[in-house]
Amino acid sequence: MKRVLIAEDSSVIQNLAKKILEFQNFEITAVKNGEQVMQLLDKEDFDILLLDINMPIMDGMECVKAIRELKDKAKAKLPVVAITGNAKNYSDTDFKEAGFNDALMKPLNFDKLVEVVKGLTE
Repeated sequence: MKRVLIAEDSSVIQNLAKKILEFQNFEITAVKNGEQVMQLLDKEDFDILLLDINMPIMDGMECVKAIRELKDKAKAKLPVVAITGNAKNYSDTDFKEAGFNDALMKPLNFDKLVEVVKGLTE
């Protein structure tokens, strides 16, 4: 079973994404900020990370950069998808340059979410 890590400070979005992906037979772990992501990645392996851009403590942009710089090469290559409600502030180029594999806009389109997650974990 593929493991998905969701970092999202909105519990509504977190729970919806979790239900959708569990229905598709993904195993979900959810955290509230980038710092928790880094702590978990230190101990566990995941197949993909869904990363909200706007989070307290460590936001998505900082977090993806930290992941790409990890010494563990496999973990540094983890597929990371941005989840963002403020598309205006960042372009697709910004996301790619930061190290994201893809970006999803809020409100989340759940068909697109499933398609992207499946595409990056096959």
